[in-house]
Amino acid sequence: WHLQKRGADCRIFEKDPVVGGLCCSKNIGDFIFDRSGHLLHFKYSYTFNLVKRLLGNRLTAHKKNAWIYSYGKYSRYPFQANLYGLPSKVIKECLLGFIYALRNGKNIKDRNFLDWINHTFGQGIARHFMIPYNLKFWTIPPQKMTCEWLDGFVPVPSLGELVEGTVEESKRVFGYNAEFWYPKNGGISLLPSAMADEIKNIHTGCKITKIDLNKKEIVVNSGCREKFDYLISTIPLPEIPFLARGLPKISRGWFKKLKWNSIFNLNLGLEHKVSKGRHWVYFPEKEICFFRVGFPSNFSNNVSPSGKESVYIEIAYSAAKPIDKKNVLSRAERDLKKIGILDNGGICVRDINDIKYGYPIYDIHYSKAREQIYNFLMGRNVVPCGRYGSWRYLSMEGVILDGERAALSL
Repeated sequence: WHLQKRGADCRIFEKDPVVGGLCCSKNIGDFIFDRSGHLLHFKYSYTFNLVKRLLGNRLTAHKKNAWIYSYGKYSRYPFQANLYGLPSKVIKECLLGFIYALRNGKNIKDRNFLDWINHTFGQGIARHFMIPYNLKFWTIPPQKMTCEWLDGFVPVPSLGELVEGTVEESKRVFGYNAEFWYPKNGGISLLPSAMADEIKNIHTGCKITKIDLNKKEIVVNSGCREKFDYLISTIPLPEIPFLARGLPKISRGWFKKLKWNSIFNLNLGLEHKVSKGRHWVYFPEKEICFFRVGFPSNFSNNVSPSGKESVYIEIAYSAAKPIDKKNVLSRAERDLKKIGILDNGGICVRDINDIKYGYPIYDIHYSKAREQIYNFLMGRNVVPCGRYGSWRYLSMEGVILDGERAALSL
């Protein structure tokens, strides 16, 4: 989109039958499901104005209504600012730990993500939420991660805000996505479809099977060959060694250092409403297999029939923390019953998405490996772009801005 705006001659080769990648939606029966949860939130007026121009009045704003389920009850998100209603021993440990960290943690250098958690929130909040949730989500212990990805993703309350959320249920909304936007109709695919309507030369169903870095040529699944001056690649970075010809052995070693988690996404259509207006819920406890459950029917009235509800479930896994794929569906439904979201029966539609690349893992090898790979590819006129192409924890807004960056870099 940005290249075409600048008058550049460019083509898009998309491996799927439709554009959008993970940001696509599908109709199953009377339900519309996204591939896991996708919400729009904006830090910058440029992206907000661009998306508003593309979608106009087809976009709706929402004030976030997020929750956490732990110790057998629901409490508001974030945990570190909403201790109200938790067991008294947990509240005391979290509150005292936060005060101690506030007094003693400011001038301590964080060597890893675990250090940051303890020095920012104290050992109580660390033990009761931050460590178990992040281990469940990232699939590796937080001490093996750096803090490069944080960038405001984890809200940090003041002492006053923590106390406020301890003595009574707080209605204060925290986080980078305190307000989010979602299409009124059609699911999240409405956005990439609207952008694609303004772009020429999109070739769908064209999977790249080979990249010749020396000849500056790609081969697609039809056997056709295409020369390039610049190749802007949104292919997940770990896939490049399987496609690229002319890749030095030393570069292949850097690719092997990249790590990621995968997301098993289960979408359900339910016969009745269960969410009580919540948008999504986090689950830190290991007894529950999923880390998050969301309710798209509360993003849009048009993704499920009247009186029914859609639910998405997300389970993270990786080589470090595998899952039993044969039994994961039954386990997820059993855990949904355990927390009161499902009763016996009530499911009218199931949709499964096994998403290989979920989130790049920021371990001790991440930064150096990505830098080496990035410099090598750029030197061959291959421009990594997007969440998976550039291998960064980016929101949809971040991906749009990265598209602009890639266009301006040529």
